[in-house]
Amino acid sequence: MNVAAPQSAALRWIYNLYLIAFFIYLAAPLAAAAVFAFNDSLFPTLPWKGFTLDWFFNDTEPKLGMFHDRRLLRGLQNSLFVGLIVSAMSVAAGTTNAFLFERRNFPGKQVLYIFMIVPLVIPGVILGISILVLASSIANSVEETFGYDWSLLRPGLFLVILGQFSFLTTITSLVIAARLRKFDISLEEAALNLGASRLRVLLTITLPFLAPAMIAAFLVAFLVSFENFNTTLMLVGSDAPLTITMYDRMVKVGSTPVLNAVSVFLMIGSGTLALISIIVQREKKTDTKS
Repeated sequence: MNVAAPQSAALRWIYNLYLIAFFIYLAAPLAAAAVFAFNDSLFPTLPWKGFTLDWFFNDTEPKLGMFHDRRLLRGLQNSLFVGLIVSAMSVAAGTTNAFLFERRNFPGKQVLYIFMIVPLVIPGVILGISILVLASSIANSVEETFGYDWSLLRPGLFLVILGQFSFLTTITSLVIAARLRKFDISLEEAALNLGASRLRVLLTITLPFLAPAMIAAFLVAFLVSFENFNTTLMLVGSDAPLTITMYDRMVKVGSTPVLNAVSVFLMIGSGTLALISIIVQREKKTDTKS
């Protein structure tokens, strides 16, 4: 079909109705969660009982707001801790992988590349269980042999970081490698011919070029880490990230408007980070052209 050819009015109406229905389908659950976060009711259901900010800021029961709920705040703190660490680790490893696969040829390169991609296609639950079994086996062997309980390999934040790192590194590697593929290597060669060391070329030419992709990869990794549930659920201990804390609250107490308030907070945070990523990349592109 030639998209440039004139289209009938009926076809345009069908296309426009499809777009409207599609975006309503995407936005309706988010809008519902946002609306009930401001409903002056103990349950996230209709009818509407008035506007309130209690589910965000109230400090007393039964309408304890999210900013005064110690367990939710602890979960948020754990998610931020895990997200920042695993994102930094993933960007560092992803940058190294990008240079490895884009600049080097070695035996088994394609096989190794496939192994790097595999964590993206393995279900998160399977990935989490596999890491848990391996870590527990190592910890049990160490305890039986040396009588030392290697607590880092027991369920907890350390295993959560390892589990998320295993697939987030794949994402950051692909993002940064795509940027490195566009780099004009003659710029490095010219700098080397002028007497610059390889380290200086890396720090002043190559890495600044990769900076937009590295920032974008960090933000994407952070967002994926923050909302990850399947892998995290298999590896979490007593210090649970926010997604697991919310799930536990749903199971034990049921749905309450405070969870909708948390959802609104996360939507605003995620949107802000995505906007920052877009702005940074546009600014870098403008600087490069100028």
